[in-house]
Amino acid sequence: MTDLQNNSFARLSDFDIDLFRAGTHYHVYNKLGSHVTEVDGQHGTYFSVWAPNAKDVSVIGNFNSWDRTGNPLMLRRDGSGVWEGFVPQIGRGEYYKYFITSHSGYQVEKGDPYAVYWETPPRTASVVWDLQYEWEDAEWLSKRKSVSPLEKPISIYEMHIGSWRRVHEEEGRFMTYRELAAELPEYCSYMGFTHVEFMPVMEHPFYGSWGYQLTGYFAPSSRFGTPQDFMYLVDALHKAGIGVILDWVPSHFPTDEHGLGYFDGTHLYEHADPRKGFHPDWKSFIFNYGRNEVKAFLISNAIYWLEKYHIDALRVDAVASMLYLDYSRSEGEWIPNQYGGRENLEAIEFLKEFNTAVHQYFPDVFTVAEESTAWPGVTQPVQNGGLGFDMKWMMGWMHDTLSYFQKDPVYRSHHQGQLAFSTHYAFTEKFTLPLSHDEVVYGKHSLINKMPGDSWQQFANLRALYGYMFGHPGAKLLFMGADFAQRHEWQHDFSLDWDENLTPAHRGIQLLLKDLNELYATQPALYEKNFSWEGFEWIDNQDSTNSVFSWIRKGNDPGDNLIFIANLTPVVRTNYRVGVPEPGYYQEIFNTDNLKYGGSDLVVPEMQESYPIPKHSRIHSLPLRIPALAVVVLKYVKGFDWL
Repeated sequence: MTDLQNNSFARLSDFDIDLFRAGTHYHVYNKLGSHVTEVDGQHGTYFSVWAPNAKDVSVIGNFNSWDRTGNPLMLRRDGSGVWEGFVPQIGRGEYYKYFITSHSGYQVEKGDPYAVYWETPPRTASVVWDLQYEWEDAEWLSKRKSVSPLEKPISIYEMHIGSWRRVHEEEGRFMTYRELAAELPEYCSYMGFTHVEFMPVMEHPFYGSWGYQLTGYFAPSSRFGTPQDFMYLVDALHKAGIGVILDWVPSHFPTDEHGLGYFDGTHLYEHADPRKGFHPDWKSFIFNYGRNEVKAFLISNAIYWLEKYHIDALRVDAVASMLYLDYSRSEGEWIPNQYGGRENLEAIEFLKEFNTAVHQYFPDVFTVAEESTAWPGVTQPVQNGGLGFDMKWMMGWMHDTLSYFQKDPVYRSHHQGQLAFSTHYAFTEKFTLPLSHDEVVYGKHSLINKMPGDSWQQFANLRALYGYMFGHPGAKLLFMGADFAQRHEWQHDFSLDWDENLTPAHRGIQLLLKDLNELYATQPALYEKNFSWEGFEWIDNQDSTNSVFSWIRKGNDPGDNLIFIANLTPVVRTNYRVGVPEPGYYQEIFNTDNLKYGGSDLVVPEMQESYPIPKHSRIHSLPLRIPALAVVVLKYVKGFDWL
């Protein structure tokens, strides 16, 4: 091996090691892994890997015919457990692995935990690569800094890269990142979505895991192209004004031999005791959050995607499984914490450190927790005792809402409180309303097929669901396919059924969502106080006889306030009186029953005048005709001239 002493880039300094061992080296990816460089005038690649319990480590690859003895690494003498070395005359594009021999005699070939590129699965080698790219999104990044993301509309299009579209002319192959870049930004712009959320793009050996079983934490999947190709996709989205959210999975990792598990012949990244280190649901390993080097690996990984790929937000998967030691475990299958409780104290501290680091280095990005319990303070700042996330998926809203809408309208009168219940806790956290991929798989049916009634009623119910969702406080998230009411459940091996969008009913749903996104973006009452009680007020949520709900969304200017009325039965309500906050004239600005959406077109284009007839504890009220299975939005226009 060539001497590394004179190469400051390649060699880990003592300071780097101190930070790594303390768990606070949040840019350690610049040091560990493989890096093309020069040492003593020789071009080659520097390798470094953390394997403290190994007896020997060598680099094997196509450059040395996978010879296990040809390129040994040297163990640093500082007790860090880092092995390092320089291999001359190899560079970008070389395949490699680490061959590790433990003191117990265990031998294994491992991929590089910090590799930025991997072979296309089912092949498992890491690839020497660089991350050079000429970004063109400076305007986007500058704009991102100007306004807090939670003060703007957030409408998220969740998607799975491998099944959004397939290239049918070539036996249904995946679209590449660059092919997506030619279509996805334009589609999202047309539809008015503010963000795309990619299900995990990081390298994963099993495609059917949808990316949630990761081995290559630092590498976008090579199924769809190179790291630069993924950068190009992010760049294209940014230039179109679309933010990019990545699903991030620090909760568990797969047991594949080439991955992180039992890395150096010991349980290095995971807990040794399966009661803490093995997930019974997913048959995967659980990270040891109490080990500093593991924390450095994970938090630096989060920073890496924000720095190197200009990502705008991270959505953290399965947070509940991290917070509770007894998650999905029976009595005797878990180990209490030091105080005898079920809380995973190490994971809690890790999540706080993660959010603190992200917001320190990138104050203009946001983090989202998929957390399915009532854990307090998920979106409270760390300094106030919270976990530090910016938003949390509102799982209770999702389950209650879908349960209500799946009921035949004849029974909805008995469940009025189910739909109204979410507002009891809507402002305890900052919430995202998710209609996600989890709700349209494994026999749960697509959203349109969850809806009761004949075909017309199904589409009307879905239009009403979307109208209610956009009127409810919180950011919005919708999984691909639901944007045009795909009939079939999502299937990761196939393209979405885009041909359905050629039919009027499905096209109507797409137009409805396009217009709802425009309404969201242009009406300040829908986003200025999106996470505060000050932005919401019920008019009436007690009319179970008619299954009608009415409420007010409020902006900073009272003149921007909107009134929503939802009729969730297939019966037109005529002369239905709704109390209004101000006497005067009101204009219908949105109606899910509009003919262009596939409705019956019971719209009211003219202004509607309030009358001094008390209703809902208000002096004035409006007599309305509310279409069947529809949501109507009204806006105050002006008062009476004589007032």
